[in-house]
Amino acid sequence: MTDRRPSRARRGAALRTLVDRIHASAAGEPVPDTVPSGFPSLDRMLGGGFRRQDLVVLGGDVGSGKSALALAVALRSASLDAPAFLLSGEMDETRLRERALAMQAKAAIDDIRQGRLDEPTRAAVGAAALGQRDLRLRLAALVDGGLGEVEAALAAAPATALLVVDTVQHLEPPRASPRQEERVAVAVRWLKSLAVRANIVVLAVSHLPAHRANRADPRPALDDFGGGGAVKQQADIVLGLFREEMYRPGQGVEGATELHVLKNRNGPTGFADLYFQQRWLRFEDLLDRD
Repeated sequence: MTDRRPSRARRGAALRTLVDRIHASAAGEPVPDTVPSGFPSLDRMLGGGFRRQDLVVLGGDVGSGKSALALAVALRSASLDAPAFLLSGEMDETRLRERALAMQAKAAIDDIRQGRLDEPTRAAVGAAALGQRDLRLRLAALVDGGLGEVEAALAAAPATALLVVDTVQHLEPPRASPRQEERVAVAVRWLKSLAVRANIVVLAVSHLPAHRANRADPRPALDDFGGGGAVKQQADIVLGLFREEMYRPGQGVEGATELHVLKNRNGPTGFADLYFQQRWLRFEDLLDRD
């Protein structure tokens, strides 16, 4: 009978790698498997950021800005030397670039499209475009939503540290199922496998099919993600986006946003305070304003 236990040499190598990483962390050096979200409040809660091989799922109600936040994370990660790749089932590269320019230049998308820019804003858009040109950030449309399409796109960008998929519901497993819950469950398991195999962070955006806006506390909960519990079981980190003004108009601070860490396999849960500037589709960290 074959002994499938790891050899002593392999165990020793793994331990040495782990101890070296601990020493590097103690010395204040960047931890190699950490990929920052670029939002300091969130990164502190997560021990520096996401970790390679993590599946992170970000969910929010319709209109909460979850796609804008996912793009912001990709932009910020790339600006911190973590190459990022965003695949969108809703927009092509041109529209994604428009959004990215609006966020960074603090300009409305309609104004950018129609050229209604004053000189300071025009200069800011130009500066943002120059900055993005040098970022290791790829943006592309998810055309047919097949898992093979995601794998092929990633293979064409081998240096990727963070892969953003918007949304889980756009993915189509090889064997079609009439029930979306089953399709989501298969996609979530596959994305977790991809994160491990490719040694990257996968950030998947998700709708909240079980969310009810009229309940006493409309903040997102783990059970809102549906998928037969696959998100709750498979994801390493689950983030829920909540903007009170959507449910109690006039009672909350306009733009005030809570980003809840609903699950964190390796650490604490809690929430980070963000601010959403809807005109520019821009999120800012309230404790570390840009």
